[in-house]
Amino acid sequence: MPAPRSLPERLAPGSLPTALAPMQDVTDLPFMQLLGRYGPPDYFITEYFRVHSHSTLEKHIVASIVDHGTGRPVYAQMIGEEVPHLQRTVRALLELPIAGIDLNMGCPAPKIYRKNVGGGLLRDPADIDRVLGGLRDVHSGHLSVKTRIGFEDHRHLDALLGLLEKHRIDSLSLHGRTVRQLYKGAVDYSRIGYAVSRLNCPVFANGNITSVEKAVAVQRQTNAFGVMIGRSAIRNPWIFSQIRTATTPQASAPPRFLPTLGHVRAYVDDLWILNARADLPEQNRLNRMKKFVNFVGQGVDPDGAFLHGMRRATSPTAFFEICDAFLVRDGRDQLPFSTEPYEGVHARPNHECY
Repeated sequence: MPAPRSLPERLAPGSLPTALAPMQDVTDLPFMQLLGRYGPPDYFITEYFRVHSHSTLEKHIVASIVDHGTGRPVYAQMIGEEVPHLQRTVRALLELPIAGIDLNMGCPAPKIYRKNVGGGLLRDPADIDRVLGGLRDVHSGHLSVKTRIGFEDHRHLDALLGLLEKHRIDSLSLHGRTVRQLYKGAVDYSRIGYAVSRLNCPVFANGNITSVEKAVAVQRQTNAFGVMIGRSAIRNPWIFSQIRTATTPQASAPPRFLPTLGHVRAYVDDLWILNARADLPEQNRLNRMKKFVNFVGQGVDPDGAFLHGMRRATSPTAFFEICDAFLVRDGRDQLPFSTEPYEGVHARPNHECY
């Protein structure tokens, strides 16, 4: 058997490796820089570059590669299925300081998979073979894939894993749900464990990894190389540093940082600054802000009252009044922020590529 493929050396060897899941319209340059301050993952993957006959490299995603300043490797993700245009895009991306190319084969948004890209590729192994072969024709360097265990079931999982080996994929991020599940229902970690046993490359387990305890448990169950975290990194931007501290084998390791609601209030301010753009009207900025705080609120109160009030705020003044009431006043700033989302407190469902 050939030697296992590997990833670039991490800055915190010995700890459980982590990666930020690419989330469209979230994991942009400002959010990467924000995580750089709160404690970055070992690896970043960009939002996807849309690839089609008239596509060019989106400038804001290029900026996240060139200007993030976190010191972490960044992989450029693409989404598409037309091989000549994917090859053209790979050649352009290789001019940038990237650690590798990542192919999105898992986006569950119906508007995406109906075009036979993202998760849509999982319907036909022949399409996967064609696309991966085309990428390998122009790129012998690090090629990774982010995908799911199947489209509507896992009938093609063995074929998928065989094709990943055939084209010597260097790393895999596997979400343990099908495309049709979106983000509902249980994550099938046993299928991730099966992929780990079949492949000769690092595998990141993805799906509902909400805390340090969940990350460690999933890694033990699946024997995955590392964990990939998306929505929980919006809710808890300290999660990567918490995992690093908790899993670094050092007797003198510092205690894990446990944020209070006061820390969360400061994070909300950082998110407000993050979402500032000269071309974005204030109401649009508030609506975009709610997209982030929609996840943060899952750890604020067990009744979901914060989320209920936040969602109904019609102005920045009303929004921050609600934040102060739940996160600061009457000594609430000293209360712990829940390490797990409260049971029954749900972020609004979405059909984005998270």
